[in-house]
Amino acid sequence: MGNEKPVFSALPLIWGTLVTSTIALLISVPISLGVALALSEFSGKRFNYVVSALVELLAAIPSVVYGLWGIFILIPFLKSHVYPFLQQVFYFLPFFQGRIHGPSVMTGSIVLSIMILPTIAAVMRDVFSSVPKSQREAIISLGATRWETAKLVIQYSKIGVIGAIMLGLGRAVGETMAITMVIGNSFNLFTSLFEPGYTLSSIIANEFTEASSPPEYLSALMEIGLILLILALVINSIAQVVVRYYSKRVSR
Repeated sequence: MGNEKPVFSALPLIWGTLVTSTIALLISVPISLGVALALSEFSGKRFNYVVSALVELLAAIPSVVYGLWGIFILIPFLKSHVYPFLQQVFYFLPFFQGRIHGPSVMTGSIVLSIMILPTIAAVMRDVFSSVPKSQREAIISLGATRWETAKLVIQYSKIGVIGAIMLGLGRAVGETMAITMVIGNSFNLFTSLFEPGYTLSSIIANEFTEASSPPEYLSALMEIGLILLILALVINSIAQVVVRYYSKRVSR
């Protein structure tokens, strides 16, 4: 019994990474799309300047600042007001059942969505702004409204929009410090979003200083890093395939 080697599993970490990244995208993509459309299609120069500066400021804030903001401001607010409301409304869904924790998978996902929002919004804004002016004028000359024009701009820029989303997903998967501070750091295969959890990057940051004993522990963390690298390569490969697919459809 005493000579048995410890057994490690990365399944809860992969699950936590996929769940937090997916929820972060579900929150940030619609907001980023709205911000990008407002900046490129509907806003004046002054509003455009102010919002663009704000987006760039959010992108420049260090991860640890997001983490501290999450601990001292976001967690108390979510735990007291938002999570009880979500639990009452979606009580029939397993993801919203169980005891409510402040540091949790849901909190990590929300902080992550705020962090990747500036990246996605900035790329989408540039993509929409790159649509030729002649295309817009042709659409408007046919009697299209501003909303109809915006919808056609999105269709025209579909490849760039997908690229922006995949870029945000890549950042969400690799984000470390902020999510380590707010996710709760509990090694379990959670079913409720209100439970604490772990991601591939957060366990490396949280446990690496204690990896000297036993020796297998350091090896396990190295393998987790390899899994994270492979996951990033898979996401990038999928993005390349999707972009090429839509590029061929557009060229036809």
